[in-house]
Amino acid sequence: MGEKKAIHVVVATGEWGQDQLRYRRHRLAEFLAEQKNTREVIWVCPAEEAPSEAFTRLHNGIIQFAVKDFLKKKMFRFARYRDVFYQKKLTPLLERLKAAEGENVYLWYTFPGFPLLAALYDWDRVIYDCSDLWAAPISGKQNLASAFRQKVIFEAESRIIKAANTIFCTSEYLCQNVKNRLNGEDKPVFTVENGVEYDFFAANDKRADVLGERQGTVLGFIGGIKPKLDFKLIKKAARAKQDWTFLFVGPDGTNGDPDFKDMLEEDNVIWTGPAAPADVPAYMNVVDIGIMPYKPSPYNNAVFPLKLFEFLAAGKPVAGMNLPSTAKVEKENVYRHMTGSDSGAFIALCEELERSHDDPSSVENRKKTAREKDWRQLFFIMLGKLNLNKDA
Repeated sequence: MGEKKAIHVVVATGEWGQDQLRYRRHRLAEFLAEQKNTREVIWVCPAEEAPSEAFTRLHNGIIQFAVKDFLKKKMFRFARYRDVFYQKKLTPLLERLKAAEGENVYLWYTFPGFPLLAALYDWDRVIYDCSDLWAAPISGKQNLASAFRQKVIFEAESRIIKAANTIFCTSEYLCQNVKNRLNGEDKPVFTVENGVEYDFFAANDKRADVLGERQGTVLGFIGGIKPKLDFKLIKKAARAKQDWTFLFVGPDGTNGDPDFKDMLEEDNVIWTGPAAPADVPAYMNVVDIGIMPYKPSPYNNAVFPLKLFEFLAAGKPVAGMNLPSTAKVEKENVYRHMTGSDSGAFIALCEELERSHDDPSSVENRKKTAREKDWRQLFFIMLGKLNLNKDA
């Protein structure tokens, strides 16, 4: 009898190419697909529209299984967490798994959707890779709608935490939060922070043409543009530093936030819209200082941004705000972190980084910091904790 192969089912937030963004879960799925004992990786995700076929093979060989949302409007996304709205839609997936002929089948939750799936199949392992404080409002604002959303997601995530055999978290804050919710239950919970595709960013010399006639220092944010960012602070900084250019690259996920619109009225603020993942290094090369201007909020307390090590791999200094999980990375001329929303303090921090942004020894220190956070190394650590890397 031949050696058992592995099937990895990854529960994700959206369809593979959504917003042209690549998150930790994308890298994890591709890494699992590359392992020699993997038969297939199935990407299970919500989708606004029903797909023409139940299973779609993506360009990278991963199989996508999209579950149609209850209704299109964002306010109805709570249905992703309530069993009655999605249980029957999982039937084709379960039938495919039942035909797996004794393979090892692993369930990876990367967000707390479809919690019943953990109980619908006899999984060899259930793993929860927790990357966000999912129930907290991303904007930091509380209202009746966000309170309902928080309750629904918290309950779904609690079921996944209970069902999981092993839990990974992207920050110490999330790790402690999960441990507190286990109420003393002895379950393996590990912190494995985000990493970087080092060579992709360090060895790319392309440069995007986005500045027009503007000269001077460029401060850049690259990623999903969401209400967790402090647009008011950037507007004040842009007005105070007219010789700086503030570059934002990424899809608009602000839901019409007026603060984002107000920020864009400044002449030295440029928003490009979304960028294809392959083009991100070219935008990095335009930037002199990477910025991560997050608001003070419970949600951001748990965040460890993907872009931190990507900026460093490109040799760029980084200024972070209200991201306590990143404070331990702080180092002179490499990464500086501050709390609060004072635009003057933010400007002073960036002026400090500006003085050494192209210093060769500082550039090398930044790259060295990033080099130690290669995604593959981190994922092999995770497989080691699961004892799944013996055949990898």
